[in-house]
Amino acid sequence: MAHGILGRRTGAGLVALSLALAAALPLAAKAEDSAKPREATIVVTGEGSAEVAPDMALIDLGVVKDAKTAREALDANNKAMADMLAALKEAGIAERDLQTSGFMINPQYQYPQSSNGENPPPVLTGFQVTNTVTLRVRDLSKLGEIMDKAVTLGANQGGGIRFTNDKPETAVSAARKKAVENAMAKAKELTDAAGVGLGRVLEISETSYRAEPMPMMRAMAKDYAAEGGAVPLATGENSYSVVVNVTFALGK
Repeated sequence: MAHGILGRRTGAGLVALSLALAAALPLAAKAEDSAKPREATIVVTGEGSAEVAPDMALIDLGVVKDAKTAREALDANNKAMADMLAALKEAGIAERDLQTSGFMINPQYQYPQSSNGENPPPVLTGFQVTNTVTLRVRDLSKLGEIMDKAVTLGANQGGGIRFTNDKPETAVSAARKKAVENAMAKAKELTDAAGVGLGRVLEISETSYRAEPMPMMRAMAKDYAAEGGAVPLATGENSYSVVVNVTFALGK
């Protein structure tokens, strides 16, 4: 019986020892890793931009009509908007490039002046209906003509223009390359000043890219002058900017 108890205790002790050793191995590995000196690195931010002439414009055009009743205001607005949309399609704007972006019916009030210090209630004087459409103009040579025609047919609100590019990938790619080149040049300048070598690239991340309209005062800018009553417009250029973070190892 004693031998059996001793054997069970010995076996249990061996299992406990094995478990303790197994648990100690990862700790030993972590201790060894922490004992190793960390690789020296440098993190640099690079910026790059590329300019390209826009090939498309986004325009918001609205029709605002007032009347005594909401029905009358809506009917007047519907007619003006229908005429404007028909003219836009006739000018070459495709269905896919026309989208209603806003519609509102608002009561209009008059606030009477009080001569005895009281606040008389507002008086309903009518209704206002606003219908806004956003369109893409892919042929910029027609942009001034289209805006002039839209105003003639009833557009009396909006007119905000955003010049953009249908496919900006080429400009963004060029800006991205410039951003990486800028980061590498910065890292080289910093390490040269510190008297250390520049090692391999460990990590590259792109934070964002953005497009900004940039007025261009060079002769290559395309200006669409007013012809036959068309609205004069200048497209300038769009500037696409990219920012990257690059981590380098430091040499000796």
